[in-house]
Amino acid sequence: HGYSITFAEHNLYCTLPFQVVGGKVKKPGKRGRKPAKIDLKAKLERSRQSARECRARKKLRYQYLEELVSSRERAICALREELEMYKQWCMAMDQGKIPSEIKALLTGEEQGKAQQNSTKLAKAGKTEANSSNPW
Repeated sequence: HGYSITFAEHNLYCTLPFQVVGGKVKKPGKRGRKPAKIDLKAKLERSRQSARECRARKKLRYQYLEELVSSRERAICALREELEMYKQWCMAMDQGKIPSEIKALLTGEEQGKAQQNSTKLAKAGKTEANSSNPW
């Protein structure tokens, strides 16, 4: 297209009830459903409310993440203490000493096994007594 129009001609074409675009007649206005007249103040208030809710969600998310981090840090500290305790136990055993905590664990397991065995025997005795009962 080797022609140009002036600003005044452009304004004239824009004010006509229809325009010719690409050889086709274009009628003014948009096709389809027209958007409802939205009250600008209501739209602005909805936008502000949405922003408030967004900030509140963000604050909650950060609080949750901070609590999660602090709980994980506490767990790490507890695990480090436990690891240090196990290292001390290993060093003591390398020197031929058995730490009192391990002795307590071993004697506690032996007592637990003895209790389990006595419980099993008692249950077995009850089962035999119940099986001999015809009723």
